[in-house]
Amino acid sequence: MKQLQKWGGAAALFEALAYIIGFIGFIAVVNVGGITDPLDKVAAIVANQGMLTALMLIVYVAWGASLVVLTLALHERLNGKNSALARTATAFGIIWSVLVIASGMIYIVGMETVVALQATNPQQAATVWLAIGSIFNGLGGGVEVVGGIWVLLLSVAGLRGGYFGRGLHYLGYLVGAAGVVSVIPAAAEISASIFGLTQIVWFAWLGINMLRRPVSVTQGAAVTA
Repeated sequence: MKQLQKWGGAAALFEALAYIIGFIGFIAVVNVGGITDPLDKVAAIVANQGMLTALMLIVYVAWGASLVVLTLALHERLNGKNSALARTATAFGIIWSVLVIASGMIYIVGMETVVALQATNPQQAATVWLAIGSIFNGLGGGVEVVGGIWVLLLSVAGLRGGYFGRGLHYLGYLVGAAGVVSVIPAAAEISASIFGLTQIVWFAWLGINMLRRPVSVTQGAAVTA
């Protein structure tokens, strides 16, 4: 059990780091999302395909794979065998992992298609990218409702079972609420930003807790008994 908890803690810290890399990379280095004109956006994608591919592999594909490890570790930590709430959280965690990985791969493959089209038909490339972008955002690039539900369920289960500290779970309520609200178009941009920023703190806090205490006090007592 301790080994999985340590891997889970390391995965949580990677999640936080990947968020930081994403914020820096997608805003300060290659701000494709800030370009409104479709033709200009495609031109920027073509010019920065290598960097965008690396960012998507880190922030989406590797992030989603690490989330699987963290989800399984939390399932064990929150006594998923006996807690229906923890099992439900585990299901949402796995679903979120799949959505994030899928959205990252769609973005990468979509870039290859658009880059090939842009050389001969920029207008068609822009049209194709609009469709790809919509699928990407729908799966997990812009809406964080599945992740929000996952964090909310974990926070409720953690508070009920006395796992980790109350402060972490109260922060989880804020993180989860921001993720759920991101499904509302009028609030999507700001709530998604809040979700991402607060999740950096939440993941880092969670990871440190899991690494420092690979077995909870209550579980340790149960083992001793």
